[in-house]
Amino acid sequence: MPDFTRSTLVIADDIADRRDASDDHSRFGSYLALNARRLHDDGRPLSAQDFAFAVWRIATAPVMSPGYLRFRPDLHAVSLVPHREDLDRVAIRIDVPLRHHQLAAQPDHRLADWQRDVWATADGFAALAEPRPTGRPVLLTTATLLLPVPDYILGTPTAAEPGRKMTSQAKDAVAALALWTNGHAHLVNDLTGADS
Repeated sequence: MPDFTRSTLVIADDIADRRDASDDHSRFGSYLALNARRLHDDGRPLSAQDFAFAVWRIATAPVMSPGYLRFRPDLHAVSLVPHREDLDRVAIRIDVPLRHHQLAAQPDHRLADWQRDVWATADGFAALAEPRPTGRPVLLTTATLLLPVPDYILGTPTAAEPGRKMTSQAKDAVAALALWTNGHAHLVNDLTGADS
């Protein structure tokens, strides 16, 4: 699997996709076939936005686990969401857990905080988990970053049926979204105090 860096929030794992493919081509493609009903509009290709939503959902857990798309462990979630109430626009939503020492104002020291999950660490990035129950009050802070996705990032599919053509178009769609997300890694690093 490719490495996470300060400038990488999302990785499309093509190596594992080919290696773990039941059809010797693409594990992601097999999941597209299993979810074919989500990938067309009465036999016609989906709009660029609807296709992006469908393939992102399929490329990530819980549909694919592990997902074709992998997220840096220090993030709680990276998802594709409607941009505000406009269902024809999309945004990347990144949920970033923040520990108390990262906040401008420190909360009461008696409040428990996120704890490092030593089992969920990759390339120096550790996941944060809820602390074990101790009877102490807990303050868990999460920042949500919304990145509007410009329309030109989204490609309109030409295939309505799963197969190699759709798999290629789906990989292109999620790769473009991952690239857009990674281009904004500095915003996440600013929140966590990491060097960009």
